[in-house]
Amino acid sequence: MRDAAGRDVSPYQLWQATMMANATRDPLWRAEVSVEIAATPSMARTIESKCLECHAPMAQFDAQAKGESMRLDLLEQDSLRSQLALDGVSCAACHQIEPTQDVAATFDGKYTIGTNREIYGPHANPNGSPMGFALNYLPRESAHISDSNLCASCHTLTTIAMDANGSPTGGKILEQSPFLEWQNSVYNDQVATPAAEAASCQACHTPRNDRDGNPIQTPIAEAGLGTAPRQTYARHTFVGGNTLVPAILRDQAADLRPLAPASAFDALIEETRNQLGTQTARLTLGAGIRTGDLLQLPLTVENLSGHKFPTGHPVRRAWVRLRVIDAQGQVVFASGEHDTAGRIVNGGAPLASELPGGPHQPHRAAITSSDQVQIYQSLMSDGAGALTFLLLRGEGYLKDNRLLPKGWSASYPGAAATAPRGVTGDGDFLGGGDTIQYRVLAPAAAGPYRVEATLLYQPLSARFASELFEYATPEVEAFKTYYEAADRTPEVVASVSAQAN
Repeated sequence: MRDAAGRDVSPYQLWQATMMANATRDPLWRAEVSVEIAATPSMARTIESKCLECHAPMAQFDAQAKGESMRLDLLEQDSLRSQLALDGVSCAACHQIEPTQDVAATFDGKYTIGTNREIYGPHANPNGSPMGFALNYLPRESAHISDSNLCASCHTLTTIAMDANGSPTGGKILEQSPFLEWQNSVYNDQVATPAAEAASCQACHTPRNDRDGNPIQTPIAEAGLGTAPRQTYARHTFVGGNTLVPAILRDQAADLRPLAPASAFDALIEETRNQLGTQTARLTLGAGIRTGDLLQLPLTVENLSGHKFPTGHPVRRAWVRLRVIDAQGQVVFASGEHDTAGRIVNGGAPLASELPGGPHQPHRAAITSSDQVQIYQSLMSDGAGALTFLLLRGEGYLKDNRLLPKGWSASYPGAAATAPRGVTGDGDFLGGGDTIQYRVLAPAAAGPYRVEATLLYQPLSARFASELFEYATPEVEAFKTYYEAADRTPEVVASVSAQAN
């Protein structure tokens, strides 16, 4: 299967480097699971089983069907089930999930995989003979395979808080909720009158256009048996915002044994950077307002994605780097600079909020000093209201100022579940974006000034990594080695520059 430019767009070739394919090989995921187990050892089997429901669905289904349990050590074995587990989220998992009218009942990985050997797809009247003869599966057309509800099962997850002994505390958090965020946005295509921007999860993450933006027309199987090319062909890139782990999988292939060659990871990383840089956010600098030697610079950050940015698991963050440069080329103000380890610094030294056990940077409507940084992130709190980086200690969010999607409304049914935290008093933190007021000492005589703003992104925040490394599990030690050898330069999502007098 190829696009108009002759590029291979067959599902396996595009899938093999994705985070879906590598859901159990992912060394960061393995490290995080090991930390949760180390913190609550009595719940080890429960933690493993819960995580494997969505990270190894085929192996988990096989185990449950036979009345057996799945354990993480299976990933190191050489059995048929271990190979199913190492395939992560594979073709036969998603394409056998049954349609449902009650999407909420499928949250937390409660999808239903059919047992009638039917493979669902979006194409009408598929020729079932080749698949039937080769695999004893029958392809079926079903609209649900292109519906966002399909993705909601594993991408709407609530975690139950426990103490160190494994006893539930009564608290819980919504660990990730991109589907719920998308529902409360202009991108929701399930409403009676969808907006012009409406699009399903699949429309963005498995696009039907090629890399040049042209609709794909191709046979849907190598053995097409004379069938006409299809026009609803989706590229199974599952492109998101993670460049770190694919690069580690590529560079540490001898240890991690991914199926994909280095070239496939390179292509995925390139496509990820393209999505981050062109479809994720936009920056706009407003006109500067001078009051004596003080220059006020409004910066608007617009979210272009169909959910919060960042979204998903609370390891991710985005932040603004802003520089003000005088007429002599000297930087007179800088907020949000970083070092080669990806830590946010001030004057070359990491901020206290970057260190394990340190404070956090609150959401800011205005920034007046270089040690203040606007970081868009979600930070969990435990039962005492203290900052925690353990999912099973999380009972709420101390801070969630991730950029809301366009159209997000507090009056939408169920909006409380995805409401921001810690932004009280910031009247322009709204659905679709946020405006920050930078107040900088910049005498007019030293101008005109050049203002440079950049939105940066980390799929793993340096602070979260530092907290992870406080644990000495074998999985953490392995990931730390890979992480420290990796390029930790934050990704550039958007940038803008302007002159101010």
